[in-house]
Amino acid sequence: MSGASPPADLPPCGGDARQGRGGCSAGQVADNQTSPRPARQDLSEHDRERVLTVTRPTTDFFKAEQFEALSAGAATTIAPVDRQVFSQFSANLPFEAEQNFKLGKALFEKLWVSAPSSTQASDGLGPLYNARSCESCHLRDGRGRPPVGASDSTSMFYRFARAPRDDAEREMVAAHAALNFPDPVYGAQLQDSAVPGLAAEGRVAITYTEEQVRLADGETAFLRKPHYTVAGLGYGPLDPTTTLSPRVASPMIGLGLIEAIHEADIFARADPEDRDGDGISGRPALVRDAKTGTVTLGRFGWKAQSPTLRQQAADAFAIDIGISNPDNDRSHGDCTEAQTGCQALPTGVQERLGPVEAPDPVLGLVTFYASNLAVPARRKASFPETLRGKQLFYESGCVACHAPKFVTRRDASHKEQAFQLIWPYSDFLLHDMGEGLADGQQVGVANGREWRTPPLWGIGLTQTVSGHTFFLHDGRARNLTEAVLWHGGEAEKARNAFAALPKDDRKALITFLESL
Repeated sequence: MSGASPPADLPPCGGDARQGRGGCSAGQVADNQTSPRPARQDLSEHDRERVLTVTRPTTDFFKAEQFEALSAGAATTIAPVDRQVFSQFSANLPFEAEQNFKLGKALFEKLWVSAPSSTQASDGLGPLYNARSCESCHLRDGRGRPPVGASDSTSMFYRFARAPRDDAEREMVAAHAALNFPDPVYGAQLQDSAVPGLAAEGRVAITYTEEQVRLADGETAFLRKPHYTVAGLGYGPLDPTTTLSPRVASPMIGLGLIEAIHEADIFARADPEDRDGDGISGRPALVRDAKTGTVTLGRFGWKAQSPTLRQQAADAFAIDIGISNPDNDRSHGDCTEAQTGCQALPTGVQERLGPVEAPDPVLGLVTFYASNLAVPARRKASFPETLRGKQLFYESGCVACHAPKFVTRRDASHKEQAFQLIWPYSDFLLHDMGEGLADGQQVGVANGREWRTPPLWGIGLTQTVSGHTFFLHDGRARNLTEAVLWHGGEAEKARNAFAALPKDDRKALITFLESL
């Protein structure tokens, strides 16, 4: 195990919210689940003891924990901290695998064009689309942002969906056959771009109102609340039951390691009925794997709607760019049957290359690239102010959802990601975040107030990589302080603890976040 410390006494199953909902990982089954949870079959008894030991929440805030600076274990990059630091491959990636990483990177940055085109391996864009490449949304593999004024809006998109209307549709959601239902004309996502000769679907205008928040020490913070309107609709009105959910593109780092976390360790942190009475009732997002047809744990996306990196990449190709692939063969992208002009346009499918616009190995190489983007090493992990902030982060209850560490599975599909001690600061569960952050949109088992806990590793490098400090699912928070103050629902207790801190302590907690 990269970063493993020697075995010690095992912690009890259970735990304090301020120090992490810990102790039941590595295969122990808690009693708050109606059906048996999966167990870690990849570990020997000796390994299980080591995992329980190294993932136990710390109580010593006078020094950094062993290997704490290596956020991704042996995969952590120590490349210079600059604008390209999120685009490095895992430090332990074998030399022979670097070629596939670089090929995947080239395809991730590839600009697709409309069909027909002389560059037949690159055509098939849209016809309706949001971006021409993966890189357009995930610039330098970093975090997206809402548009400001006339600035580019490519790294923010808008999901359309409605709730089930009848028992048959409710059964589809319950059986994980559908996450929700698209707008009958505009589909699952607002497409603000189109190929020549076709009208785009429209654009979203954002306005903000500011809300004043008085902190306990007398200081004042201002939170901006977004308001969205869809203008210039090109195909008639939206269905009156359609909801709109804005989403900024998430950072790409560490995704392969998240996929390598054993599902038992994520299930073990779930407490959907809040049996321990701590106010935190995170629950797993169960979704259907489109490739295997099985119901499994969702890990990726703002509502954990994607079970695997490959499925997330396949859906992004098809919906965001309009490029069909072996796992999502929609060559007209998100174009609906009601959009007859879009359906009549040619696709980029070339018989000699296969039945889709991005045939193998395109999807596999892009998935490999995304799976091996490295997490940068921590900065100033042992500095006194960082350690003070870490203690406050724990004592405020933040680790109840932002679980500091996991040990990945021994039998991970890529051996360089196997049995690594990693520090993502997420439990990857769904939590009710309150009405203030609600989007009103159901996505599978996630309701309109629930969001997956986003990992925090790399969050302190947002300004360096992405050139901004906008946070949360829609980028409404202009800095980390605002992001914390927007927390509600299950996180309200932790939010209030932060708001009650003196200024110097709040600054120390933010310093800790900036070190991640």
